[in-house]
Amino acid sequence: MSDSAPATAAPADNLRIVLVGTQHPGNIGAAARAMKTMGLSRLVLVAPETAPNDEAYRRAAGAEDLIQAAPVHADLAAAVADCRLVLGCTARSRRVQLEQLDPDAAAGRLLQHAGEGPVALVFGRERTGLTNEELQLCHASVHIPSDPAFSSLNLAAAVQVLAYEVRLALLAAAPGPAPQPRPDDLPATHAQVEGFFAQLADTLEAIDFHKGRTPDSAMRKLRRLFLRCDLTVNEVRLLRGVLADAQRMARLAADAAGRGSPLSP
Repeated sequence: MSDSAPATAAPADNLRIVLVGTQHPGNIGAAARAMKTMGLSRLVLVAPETAPNDEAYRRAAGAEDLIQAAPVHADLAAAVADCRLVLGCTARSRRVQLEQLDPDAAAGRLLQHAGEGPVALVFGRERTGLTNEELQLCHASVHIPSDPAFSSLNLAAAVQVLAYEVRLALLAAAPGPAPQPRPDDLPATHAQVEGFFAQLADTLEAIDFHKGRTPDSAMRKLRRLFLRCDLTVNEVRLLRGVLADAQRMARLAADAAGRGSPLSP
């Protein structure tokens, strides 16, 4: 089965997880499950000590399709021959001098190149990891900064950590759907704003705001103030409700004054 992916594939489809020399079939299944939970589907096996068996499929727990579709290669060179970028996970310093990346930086680097073609994230054997010769085939190494006092990570756990970082990078790179504003949150129309200004002018007259001053001057300043706010439909409705209450109270005050009695609260 071919493990190549077209260069035009989505970045996640161009990213393959390569397991080299896996010793326990159950770890293949657990790694497949870790991948699928993070939206990754391209599993590649290199010379597993034991082919995927019932234990592998049980541990996959819903990701059996990744195991069934996984190509098997005799060596790492064949598994990554068409890749634009190959990163090898290692738990310790090696004689091979490679640039060392943290998981988040590795995820970003993988996605950067996944838009151009296939890329690979390579995991070695449970006990011994990748050989120096296999690391020589990688462009950089990835190190999970676990506790030095107990630094050994299970293979599937390491796959989960890196798959999670890839997932975060994919989500960060994906443009989200533009939020659809509710009708009330849309900018008010010109007519709606002018209706508010007309009611504002009437209200200022009703509460005797001007007190003999020129109404036009105050309204010009108030227009400039409110026009800077880019009022929404809902905001205009709210302001006009305030004005309506102010006008009602002004009428009550005028009626009370006309009867010569105090205005009840």
